[in-house]
Amino acid sequence: MSDAIKTGLTHADQTEVVEVGRGVLARAGAIIAEHLDVEARPVLIVADERTWAAAGQAVQQSLRDAGLSVAEPLIFPGTPALYAAYEHAETIRERLRELGALGVAVGAGTLNDLVKLASGELEQPYAVVGTAASMDGYTGFGAPMTRDGVKVTMPCPAPTVVLFDLDVAAAAPKNMVGSGYGDLSAKIPGGADWILSDAVGWEPMHPLAWQLVQGGVADALADPLGLAAGEPAAYEGLVNGLILSGLSMQVYGGTRPASGAEHYFSHLWELDHLGQDWDPPLSHGFKVAIGTLAMCAFYERFMARDLAALDVDAAVAAWPSWAAIETDIRTRLSGSLADHCVKETRTKYLDADGLRQRLTALIGSWDEVRARLQSQLKPARELQTMLREAGAPSVPEDIGLTAEQVKQTFHSAAYYRSRYSVLDLAREAGWFDELVEEVFAPGGLWT
Repeated sequence: MSDAIKTGLTHADQTEVVEVGRGVLARAGAIIAEHLDVEARPVLIVADERTWAAAGQAVQQSLRDAGLSVAEPLIFPGTPALYAAYEHAETIRERLRELGALGVAVGAGTLNDLVKLASGELEQPYAVVGTAASMDGYTGFGAPMTRDGVKVTMPCPAPTVVLFDLDVAAAAPKNMVGSGYGDLSAKIPGGADWILSDAVGWEPMHPLAWQLVQGGVADALADPLGLAAGEPAAYEGLVNGLILSGLSMQVYGGTRPASGAEHYFSHLWELDHLGQDWDPPLSHGFKVAIGTLAMCAFYERFMARDLAALDVDAAVAAWPSWAAIETDIRTRLSGSLADHCVKETRTKYLDADGLRQRLTALIGSWDEVRARLQSQLKPARELQTMLREAGAPSVPEDIGLTAEQVKQTFHSAAYYRSRYSVLDLAREAGWFDELVEEVFAPGGLWT
């Protein structure tokens, strides 16, 4: 276990043990027996057909070898692939309730989230045995779930036990590691958004959470070719980076350390069911990869301008009323998604006086903030190459979109969450539409 993970576990309030290494499956039963209260309760493995073959049977044997009572496993079909819908969590919850069992998720993001939510609703702990380095939610609390037509993160505790066998991870389908690589790359623009949010006093920086998530990102992303080649040593860095991202959320008490506006692109595309009928379905991390590149390109255009030279009076004079913004939201979006965006955007909306104060204060500290942003960001074309080498998407067509569709998503993304990002600052400065056009102008990242 890395020193950073030890530090994270010391300060995390939900996960008690993380084991990452080779040969972990054989020890899974003993570790789960030690850290879950399973003496008088059966254990229910939840997997799909693919993860059952990859690790589920070995986990079941290890649980039995540890003397635990193991219920008949709940195995979902492998094709079509399971997706994170609330009704699936309800199925798992009721099976756990019926058996009086504790859950052990054997799989990646979707299975972990479903068992996490089901266990959380029963107010009981669970364990996860990861089968792919595909996302950063293994140690995160909350479960992103589609319910009533909106993708929301439903509250529930993180797993008590997280186990990761690197040989299993390295043998997973290559699209899975590309997904994890894409999800972790999001910490680059997501971190920049947190710097801005901290600078305007919206979501102050948490030093330990920042260090946990950002301290390992560079190393975790450093060997994309090794990941593509299935080298377990390269996977260790990626898995540790993903684990640390989740622990940082526990330490902070929210998802701010691990995501910014790049994730809104993914959430919006998921609500449109983008790639849901693919085999395998288009992953969260693949969509995040394109959102990450879009935001890195947007940041480049933003940073090419001098905020210190902004005409604050002109920006305040051009700032739309709340009524005008709500009208724009409901023109672009409809139904429950429009209602969601209205609520989220209203939370962060400033009147003219508040906007003047924010812009004036930020301009006064811009030299320092700009330096922090420049240290955090990576050139979009450089990151694009790294994503491609790792097997992650690098152009919109890789996820079934056109550049024009990504362009249109910027407008919805600006309204999607109450979290402050560079999209908000660009709107407040009056630059938003121009910067979006620049991102997609000839000679840009995808043209």
